Amino acid sequence: MATTTTPLLRLTIRPPTTTTTFPLHRPFPHKTLTLTLKPRKTLTTTCSYSATPIAHRLISAAAYTLPLLNGLHYSRFLFAEYPSLAALFEPLFPLISTYRSIPYASFVTFFGIYLGIVRNPGVFADYVRFNAMQALVMDLVLVFPMILTRLFEPGGGGNGVGFKVMVLGFDVLFVGLVCSVVYCWVCCVTGRTPYLPFIGQAASRQV
Repeated sequence: MATTTTPLLRLTIRPPTTTTTFPLHRPFPHKTLTLTLKPRKTLTTTCSYSATPIAHRLISAAAYTLPLLNGLHYSRFLFAEYPSLAALFEPLFPLISTYRSIPYASFVTFFGIYLGIVRNPGVFADYVRFNAMQALVMDLVLVFPMILTRLFEPGGGGNGVGFKVMVLGFDVLFVGLVCSVVYCWVCCVTGRTPYLPFIGQAASRQV
């Protein structure tokens, strides 16, 4: 007789069936961003060009006549060697004669310009005051070579080394003076501001 064995418990193991759904599009809440643009403020910059009045130009140019008149004595050696150069200054000879015939003309003119123009900001514009002060500084610079010449007067007549150095110094100083004055005249007539190195800086501090 055959014996049949029946299992008491049948266990079936199957793999879990889990379904995971990945959304293709995940909706996000829409937010509204409101930008409030304020109207721009318009800044208007006006640049006006006002030409220098003719009267200011003439007064400024006339101020530079003072250092030229006081510096003409540095031209004695240059005019003696080249007499044709003296002919260029013949129109100034009547003015030079009148200027030198007045006692203390240089002293009075210097302080007249300083007190009457430079120290009068309510009457004269800064353009005139600067040019007047620059002319006075030029006039002061011309004093130092003359003081040095009188303190250390070169000897040996016209053949000494010291005398030749003095002649060369006078010639260079006079040529530089004439070039500076002409430059300042041209600038003043055209309405521009002449600015000489070092001299212009000293004049700016006083205006």
